[in-house]
Amino acid sequence: MKHQGLDHLAIAVPDTDAALKIWRDQLGLPFLYSEVVNEGTVRLTHLDLGNTHLQLVEPLTPDHPLQAWIANNGPGLHHFCLKVDDVDEAMANAPVPTRSTPHEGTQGKRALFFQNGATQGVQVEITGK
Repeated sequence: MKHQGLDHLAIAVPDTDAALKIWRDQLGLPFLYSEVVNEGTVRLTHLDLGNTHLQLVEPLTPDHPLQAWIANNGPGLHHFCLKVDDVDEAMANAPVPTRSTPHEGTQGKRALFFQNGATQGVQVEITGK
């Protein structure tokens, strides 16, 4: 699988507005954009880190899997994401097992997670067309 570098680092947050007070207002990271994806179940907010993005990921529904993750771990680093040209091609040629189906990423991109057991528990996502 060929990747083109880091797309973003993602932090799971229970409240985007509260997170922005830290990352944008206190630390000075420039706000880029925010959008609701996956049929209204998650808000993705991007801040500029210079050579990549910091993505704040807020679950918007009570049954979203990130709710349980945040309850168990608290807000914090959730995953890192690599850029690829084509998610289907990357999935077919992935060096480790992936989850079964891609999901909607930011700005119309598709995304897919590797299975955590194959990456020593680190959540790794790929994104592209």
